[in-house]
Amino acid sequence: MQRIAIGMVVLLFAVLVVYAFGQQDMQVVENYYFPNPQRPSAVFEHDAHNEKAELWDCMICHHVYDEQGIKSDWESSEDQACADCHGLADQGPIPGLRRAFHENCKGCHLTMQQGPITCAECHVKP
Repeated sequence: MQRIAIGMVVLLFAVLVVYAFGQQDMQVVENYYFPNPQRPSAVFEHDAHNEKAELWDCMICHHVYDEQGIKSDWESSEDQACADCHGLADQGPIPGLRRAFHENCKGCHLTMQQGPITCAECHVKP
């Protein structure tokens, strides 16, 4: 019984750590990965975006592909930065970071016919 209680405390602690270091406070998509950024970081208020878009499936954006290029239906990349999988340049079927951002974000906005699609709508100058 004591082992179960300890396991529950450890599990609760792990959930709180993931929540504390998650996307909840994200306000911009940082551009410091790029050696010479031409535009400011893209404004992206993570929680406000997901609430407005009624987007609750994290794997839509936080995707994982296997070695054959098949998107996982059960695995999420929420605990990773986009740059962990996407380099600056395209690498075979894996798009470079800039292209991945634009295809994922802008592509969804075009498909859904809502949301920003021009450069200045996302990359707002301070």
